[in-house]
Amino acid sequence: MKIMTETHSTAAPTHNPLLADWTGAFALPPFEVLKPEHFRPAFDHALAEHRAELDAISANPERPTFDNTIVALEKSGHALDHVANVFFAKAGADTGEAIEAIERDMSPLLARHSNAMYLDRALYARIGDLYARRATLGLTPEQARVLDRYHTRFVRAGGALDKAAQDRLAAINERLATLGTQFGQNVLADEKSYALILDEADLAGLPDFARAAASAAAAERGHKGKYAITLARSSCEGFLQFSSRRDLREKVFNAWIKRGENGGATDNRALIAEMVALRGERAKLLGFATFADYRLDDSMAKTPKAARTLLDNVWGRAKIKAGMERDALQEMIAQEGGNFALAPHDWRYYAEKLRKAKYDLDESEIKPYFQLDKMIDAAFETATRLFGLRFKPVDVPLYHPDARAWDVTDAAGKHVGLFIGDYFARGSKHSGAWMTSMRDQQKLSGDIRPIILNVCNFSKPAAGQPALLSFDDARTLFHEFGHGLHGLLSNVTYPLLAGTAVSSDFVELPSQLYEHWLEVPEILQKYARHAKTNEPMPKAMFDKLLATRTYGQGFATIEYTSCALVDLDIHALPDTAALDVTKFERDTLAAMNMPAEIVMRHRLPHFQHLFSGGGYAAGYYSYMWSEVLDADAFEAFTETGNAFDPAMAKKLRDFIYSAGNLRDPGEAYVAFRGRLPSVEPLLKKRGLVQFNTEA
Repeated sequence: MKIMTETHSTAAPTHNPLLADWTGAFALPPFEVLKPEHFRPAFDHALAEHRAELDAISANPERPTFDNTIVALEKSGHALDHVANVFFAKAGADTGEAIEAIERDMSPLLARHSNAMYLDRALYARIGDLYARRATLGLTPEQARVLDRYHTRFVRAGGALDKAAQDRLAAINERLATLGTQFGQNVLADEKSYALILDEADLAGLPDFARAAASAAAAERGHKGKYAITLARSSCEGFLQFSSRRDLREKVFNAWIKRGENGGATDNRALIAEMVALRGERAKLLGFATFADYRLDDSMAKTPKAARTLLDNVWGRAKIKAGMERDALQEMIAQEGGNFALAPHDWRYYAEKLRKAKYDLDESEIKPYFQLDKMIDAAFETATRLFGLRFKPVDVPLYHPDARAWDVTDAAGKHVGLFIGDYFARGSKHSGAWMTSMRDQQKLSGDIRPIILNVCNFSKPAAGQPALLSFDDARTLFHEFGHGLHGLLSNVTYPLLAGTAVSSDFVELPSQLYEHWLEVPEILQKYARHAKTNEPMPKAMFDKLLATRTYGQGFATIEYTSCALVDLDIHALPDTAALDVTKFERDTLAAMNMPAEIVMRHRLPHFQHLFSGGGYAAGYYSYMWSEVLDADAFEAFTETGNAFDPAMAKKLRDFIYSAGNLRDPGEAYVAFRGRLPSVEPLLKKRGLVQFNTEA
């Protein structure tokens, strides 16, 4: 099958830095000379080159062998990987009109290219032939795994379908790529266009660090001397947590939850309806009743029922706990003389006040102890103590001045990879936090070392001031660095199996597990130091902070689990005709008895996990599925009495962090833990054990 890409030339464009050998430090992309206009010709050339490589494999007259088919596939597309990895890192973290235009153009072309590969009947026939003879090929376990994953990928992509079904599938994939790009750009447009500009008189209740961040945000937007609250989570949630101006909290909250649902060109509801319908049609073409059935078939959970069983168990317990939390907040309102019912824009404010009253713990007193640089050091030391890694800052050209890099080496001083951290919110960056790679580890084409990127959206401080994080922000930093370690420590031969290329309900295990070490006293006591005095956090405050681990977990669990349940439900619809997204969300939440005072953490119109590329579509449950694993996994360290137990750390590295997709995820977990996980540590971690809905 030939691909019809809109290429301008198959010859390498002259003087294009994306297509030259990258000879700088760490073989980094040449960001110092890279311009948006380099990307499209580089994509055109790389696509044509990869297509020629694929055609040569599928047309090979020799009988299929592992080397002439699977290894050849693994070695193909080198230039395309280079260009795409750099482009999408840039598009996520430092976009602009030129990059967004290229992204809109390239999304359907890249989908078309992927279709041409996975729907190539001759190529699938070669893989199918090898798969049928796999027991006789003398493959190593890793080679057998690679062959299995290729066969699964091609079957799930439609390689075994007839031509009419393949043609329809290709059209669906291309359209979904276009819609996903538009969805993400719409959310970013809504976030960029909003800023609540305030005067000094509007800042009642805000602590100094929040005022400083709001001042810096206003100055960045041309309102020097004023204050700005933006829709970056750190800015928005901080305001909701501290502002005593109920009217302004309501304004900010409504803008936050209405992203993608404001009418006009950036409204995402019609896009969602079309995407859900197309996903359902794609699933049926591939022999599944719904998209949720299709998606989970190649996961650790296997079925939507298995995922829902976990979510329903936690949901019932969380509703009881959230109801108790709501009543306590409503009582505080009454005690203060308030004559109103607790609303969603009130919850964070009164929860913070109650925490202060109950535990004598004020977030504004805690936050100065969580400096960004100290928390980065804390994450690094944890990796040193667990895995022997070292991190040395290096001055190399990167895509934005806010980004910084570290050379990562092992205990013997050998280069492991390059780690890039990009931590501050800005208008050119998509919201949220994520890990990605600019180069993945592999050994098939030499000892290729990874380049790993963590992107966050913390509030940038005023010039000369330290960046301060909330405890949740610090947890996010550890979470994303856990993903980063999954990429950095990868130790596989074949690119297909490298790093985070595991099932979506296993990929969050390394990240969520890593969060636990933030709370280990040896780490927190060393790095939680006051921004002005450098004094360590007082033990009394430290003890109170840890005592609040389960405080507010009813709210947090409802906020997350509602998203996961709505995700499963919308992707399990047997009939998506005339889907009204707003009504569906409202009716589904009503059927679940969603507490009126809590809103989904990500409402559907801005739920980028599901619709901006769809990496977690019908898979948002994965965070809680992985939390069962991570809570149980950390218990393994607790049982030894040493959070850095060397024997457990070695097993963790060998079977989880460095193993990529060498094994089925269940087998990988058993190899580390000696058994499958128990749900009890998760319930204990969230403070939900005693809320048994069956009692």
